[in-house]
Amino acid sequence: MTDRISRRAVLGALVASGLAPSAFAQSALAPQNSLRPSARADELLKSYQPPLSKLIARTDLPGQISVQVADVKTGLVLESHNPLRALPPASVAKALTACYALDTLGADHRFETRLLASGPIKDGKLEGDLILAGGGDPTLDTDALAALAGDLRDKAGIAEVTGRFRIWDLALPRLTGIDSEQPDQVGYNPGLSGLNLNYNRVHFEWVRNGDDYKISMEAPSATLRPAVRSARMQVAPRKYPIYTYADEGTYDNWTVARGALGQKGARWLPVRKPALYTAEVFQTLARSNGIVLPAPERIEALPAGTTELAAHRSAPLTTILRDMLKYSTNLTAECVGLTATAARQGRATSLKASAEAMNDWARDTLGMRHPALEDHSGLGDDSRISSRDMVTALITARKSLQIKPLLKAHRLRDDAPSMSVHAKTGTLNFVSGLGGFIDLPDGTELAFAFFSADLPRRDALSREERERPPGGKHYSARSRNLQQRLLARWGILYNG
Repeated sequence: MTDRISRRAVLGALVASGLAPSAFAQSALAPQNSLRPSARADELLKSYQPPLSKLIARTDLPGQISVQVADVKTGLVLESHNPLRALPPASVAKALTACYALDTLGADHRFETRLLASGPIKDGKLEGDLILAGGGDPTLDTDALAALAGDLRDKAGIAEVTGRFRIWDLALPRLTGIDSEQPDQVGYNPGLSGLNLNYNRVHFEWVRNGDDYKISMEAPSATLRPAVRSARMQVAPRKYPIYTYADEGTYDNWTVARGALGQKGARWLPVRKPALYTAEVFQTLARSNGIVLPAPERIEALPAGTTELAAHRSAPLTTILRDMLKYSTNLTAECVGLTATAARQGRATSLKASAEAMNDWARDTLGMRHPALEDHSGLGDDSRISSRDMVTALITARKSLQIKPLLKAHRLRDDAPSMSVHAKTGTLNFVSGLGGFIDLPDGTELAFAFFSADLPRRDALSREERERPPGGKHYSARSRNLQQRLLARWGILYNG
């Protein structure tokens, strides 16, 4: 490595250390002829790094912080700050869920959604019941469901169904939401079951029409926009609350405040009855293929002696997990976690019980000491992981489960040292996390975890404040800034 040092490298080191560039300007006044041999460039950069505790203290981030970084090859812990402090991991937990699913289900696992017949087919007529049976696929969308309806006509040769239209959704438990403490209207907290569609969200759109509003509730895809009635919306003459929700048995009943709508807009709302939502959309798509189905009936068990008419198979699990980690989809995390538990235990009875099964697996397989997750997505308030446990899990999973290729490349600041980072982010209100791997130019590979949380401030929020809490964005930005400084620091200290 050259002994010459660029202005950019020095400024990057100063930013990583928390020093202002003006502090370095003082050193420019030193004599040009040193009495000692000049330091190597990399050693000079390292000399600017303050102790980790001082760097963290300078950021003055409220709440608690837990950090650890270790060498992947040797497992040697390089530095840490409160590594035993267990904090909410937020969506960083999805990296553990991905490992759990890979180890249990295998990289090539595919979810299946099937159409079954309980009777014979004669002259294009199904003389029996048609059953839509879900396999827990979190990625099923309107286009895939349309293809399934088309296969019913074109491949199975069905033009008419004389019996009932039945749905089976108990491959996974029926849940009306992931976390009961979230606001009703947030799309990242939908219900789930063995039958899911469009990540269990319905598209609400409104346009002012004179003194009134034209509204729609749809299950759109790139080419289709089927209307739905299993989720219904009314505009109410009020300013607050913006949304209300009521369970009306066979449908989700929403209202929205007129004073909050403006001229036009749209948003995704969560679906609380995903099996009925999926069945209604399939009814519409079947009708477009000339097949009229009666109202769906939910069944508790699949009858014996059925015949498969058509099936949709999802992408391989690795593709699903890569997208889950990139887009941080909570529904995907819960579905793959629950499916893994069902494969291990024969059945997943509840989200909490499934999360506990994953905690047990993490202790036995990844060497974690005290994992305490209450779900598979990290959405729940009570989940806790320490940075030491997360780093231990990452190193083990890197060697045995190939988690690293599934993680998203993490963007670094322009002044960061040359290196690459693949990691999972995590963000909740006044909670921020990051965990993954660093590849340094000299071939060194590091595993790291960072968790921060201002829990008193989070706990003080009302339920409705949780969608856009005052000060939430500012906290997240400050935490991400500290994460970037830590990454730059480790790129300087441990390269070479």
